[in-house]
Amino acid sequence: MNRYDFVYFFDVKDANPNGDPDAGNLPRIDPETGHGLVTDVCLKRKVRNYVTLTKGSEEGFRIYFQEKAVLNLFHQEAYTYLGIKSEPNKLPRDVEKARQLTQFMCKNFYDIRTFGAVMSTEVNCGQVRGPVQVSFARSLEPIVTSEHAITRTSVTNERDLEKERTMGRKFTVPYALYRAHGFVNPFLAEQTGFSESDLDLLWASLENAFQFDASAARPAGSMAARKLIVFGHSSQLGNAPSHVLFEAVSARRRAGVQVPRSYGDYEIAIDTAAVPAGVQVIDRL
Repeated sequence: MNRYDFVYFFDVKDANPNGDPDAGNLPRIDPETGHGLVTDVCLKRKVRNYVTLTKGSEEGFRIYFQEKAVLNLFHQEAYTYLGIKSEPNKLPRDVEKARQLTQFMCKNFYDIRTFGAVMSTEVNCGQVRGPVQVSFARSLEPIVTSEHAITRTSVTNERDLEKERTMGRKFTVPYALYRAHGFVNPFLAEQTGFSESDLDLLWASLENAFQFDASAARPAGSMAARKLIVFGHSSQLGNAPSHVLFEAVSARRRAGVQVPRSYGDYEIAIDTAAVPAGVQVIDRL
């Protein structure tokens, strides 16, 4: 596998792309500029969910970070399979046994061999640096958060029947187009066993990230993957710095558009002249 860089665009309309629990679930923003933010953790969760949905029953595609998972139990599976006795908080002194434990986790869990994991818990399986890294996504322009009052007509307890309806708040972004960057390190891919087929699954996950992610905060169709531009290098070390390739992709509001409210209000362009020789541009969306 050679090096890859990628630029990922997605948009949101009348939904909350990534609520901040420290701010009453308001959409995340850069407080200095007002630009919207979506965390890398949020984007990785979409990938994990898609892999679970499409490959969850297949060997080697389990998900390590999942709801209500007990991570030490996963670690103990590796010790049991390899016939190694675990010591609290310690890896085996035998370097080869320690390597086998980590290798077992990479082989069985897609998100470990893709994104890495810190597994140095009470049942210690070491640490893994993942070959795939994704940045925070940032909106192209400052966002406006719309606040909506909602009411609840039901009550939880019979004694509350005479109470007035409960009021609540819901927050949405009228429209925003977000941009994120990513990187695939082929040297770390060799260490974790991240393969070309795993890479294809990553691309498919990003392309379909919001198809099965609907919720009250993100109704069906309110978020969509719009563009995935992949830069494939002809060598492991790569043929250009990542920032040069990212800067070759421009996204701006179309002339005459005063208030963007759809993807068509923006134009995305790739300056192919700025892409050095040895780098293939793959426009996947």
